[in-house]
Amino acid sequence: MADNNQNHGTGRRKNAIARVRLTPGEGRVTVNDKDPLAYLGRRVLEMAALAPLRVTGTQRKFDVTVKVVGGGTSGQAGAIAHGIARALNRYDPDLRPALKKAGLLTRDARMKERKKYGLKRARKAPQYTKR
Repeated sequence: MADNNQNHGTGRRKNAIARVRLTPGEGRVTVNDKDPLAYLGRRVLEMAALAPLRVTGTQRKFDVTVKVVGGGTSGQAGAIAHGIARALNRYDPDLRPALKKAGLLTRDARMKERKKYGLKRARKAPQYTKR
């Protein structure tokens, strides 16, 4: 699906979904039309989101455009990282071993557990009273 030198990747984490587009460029990154640090709010989340570019050494090679919806900032950062990794893998399959070793191609399947009836949260029960 590499139309006119663009590579796409979809990343997911918790309830967040990120649509990532890589185009050859000088390293500009935009997340929902903002700077990644301005959007995510914390340097740690920005570093986590851009980890695939750092691992493969392609920071200055691509312009990255991301549209991300759903979840919170942490889940969105993970979704962005997953999407970038998948787009890089589609661009150059030789990058796969580095991405795989860093664990960036694996979809983190952990989700919030649903609340059960009769309980306060997923597992927390109301306090037991003997009398």
